[in-house]
Amino acid sequence: MIRFTIRRLVSGVILLFVISSVAFLLLNLGAGNVGRRILGPQGTADTVALKNEQLGLNEPVLTRYFEWLRGAVTGDFGASWFTNQPVDQAISSRLAVTLAIVIGATLVSGFLATVLGVWAARRRGWADKLVQVIAVLGFAIPGFLIAIFLVNVFALNLHWFKPTGYVQMGTSFTGWLSSVTLPIAALSIGAIAAIVQQVRGSVIDALRQDWVRTLRSRGLSENRIVFKHVLRNAGGPALSVLAVQFIGLLGGAVIVEQIFAIPGLGQISVSATAQGDLPLVMGLVLVMGAIVVIVNLLIDLIQGFLNPKARVS
Repeated sequence: MIRFTIRRLVSGVILLFVISSVAFLLLNLGAGNVGRRILGPQGTADTVALKNEQLGLNEPVLTRYFEWLRGAVTGDFGASWFTNQPVDQAISSRLAVTLAIVIGATLVSGFLATVLGVWAARRRGWADKLVQVIAVLGFAIPGFLIAIFLVNVFALNLHWFKPTGYVQMGTSFTGWLSSVTLPIAALSIGAIAAIVQQVRGSVIDALRQDWVRTLRSRGLSENRIVFKHVLRNAGGPALSVLAVQFIGLLGGAVIVEQIFAIPGLGQISVSATAQGDLPLVMGLVLVMGAIVVIVNLLIDLIQGFLNPKARVS
């Protein structure tokens, strides 16, 4: 398992290198006149040229990339071209906010999808059809429409939650919980729709196996069979879908944070991309890539724990 973990970490580093290389090249090819965007129409041709020179944009792309890479390896991602704020500070101050929402949505969707999937697989009939209808609706309705609906109903009409804003957990736990409930709910519905189908199918397949009939013949209760043995064997495919949904939730958080005016990575991702703020965008690319690598590694380790056959020695 240790060798497997090291091998995955090395492949993750290589993946980050490839992602950063491609992203840097694409961003530079479409950068345009950065000095003009920073100084605006009031900047003269000389000041614009000077600004581009100060940013190192007159250097070859490869030279600029290796300079950026050398700094990134040591933890120096540079500063924003438009605000002069260090990139690591701009990201770290917002990363916890986004992760709180995305991790919360992942836990909620994973739990509810497991409950609904097991219920549908065991009861079948109308329960199975109901869960499948819920899954289809979750797929069909865009997340931003769900977010707007939740704001209108539970914030503006019922006044149960504030429509916008974010409260730090250290300031007030109840205030934090109130500020993240609707965003988490908006993100969770689509993820539940994807995961519940996988859980349902995996549990149905597991219940048809011969070893389940053997356990029943030994007098084990149905609940013990399902929750101790069936879920352990059916959990692998569901965890893979959950990992994919986690990555998708990172992208969905960009829109949800805009709707609820939450100061997470979504806001600076939109503004940095629109402005062409290369240092900040590259920092975001690396952070998102690192999160993807870590999540996939954790899922592989959990799958190895749940299913010994999946372990890699």
